[in-house]
Amino acid sequence: MSESEEPKENDQRVQRRANLAALVERGVSPYPQSFRCTDTVSAIVAAHGDTSGDDLDAAQNHTTVAGRILIIRSFGKARFLVISDGVSRVQVYVRKDALSERDFAIATRLDKGDHIGVEGRLFRTRTDELSVWAGSLEFLAKCFLPLPEKWHGLTDVETRYRQRYLDLIVNPAARRVFEVRARVLSVIRTFLVDRGFLEVETPMMHAVAGGALARPFTTHHNALDMSLFLRIAPELYLKRLVVGGVERVFEINRNFRNEGVSTQHNPEFTMLELYQAYADYTDIM
Repeated sequence: MSESEEPKENDQRVQRRANLAALVERGVSPYPQSFRCTDTVSAIVAAHGDTSGDDLDAAQNHTTVAGRILIIRSFGKARFLVISDGVSRVQVYVRKDALSERDFAIATRLDKGDHIGVEGRLFRTRTDELSVWAGSLEFLAKCFLPLPEKWHGLTDVETRYRQRYLDLIVNPAARRVFEVRARVLSVIRTFLVDRGFLEVETPMMHAVAGGALARPFTTHHNALDMSLFLRIAPELYLKRLVVGGVERVFEINRNFRNEGVSTQHNPEFTMLELYQAYADYTDIM
């Protein structure tokens, strides 16, 4: 096999399991219960991304950080690892003479996708790369399946939608969608709460398929021996709250409609619905 060729997936799985077995033989826990970090990768990059190498050497900043290995480069008794917390990346510099025999054995048995914990000091390499000079390593979790190769990434749309976890690992843009969505929901909630609206949660299973004209999903309640419907919309229960004296009310939650599926239309979706007493459409707009 040439150096440019990647091992077949089955071969990689065999090798990864062998690497894990070798660590277990050395007494390394394959899945430790916890690892205490003083920083995240993102925090390190944010705090020291513009700090010069001389300033880092003078400050002797030590950190304990964990992340997933995305890149491994080996140079004899030294290794460079690039780890990520899903947002930012930082390089880890591993030298045999700076680690215990156990920790360097861990370094030689790592694969891309593994999770590790690192304790060390911050510095910059000759190429001015912000890095952690590892003083100790902890093995945190083994990745048995190889990540998509570097240059082409994950481009198959079907795989991206069915394996979101993989999409999040290799496509930073996918994570940004999640982050933007969370911020939008937070802003909407703050906007409504600041204007006197009360957020509630109403039943997900309804005795009557009402609230909108759509085909419902059906289920059965065994204890009550009755048919129920996953809600199409929360409208009826929200209006009951208004009748009960809750003058401003809203809900952000899941609804279910047994209809077509596409990238723009999902049978299970999140919806905002709100009601305000003594208001008309101009107030809502």
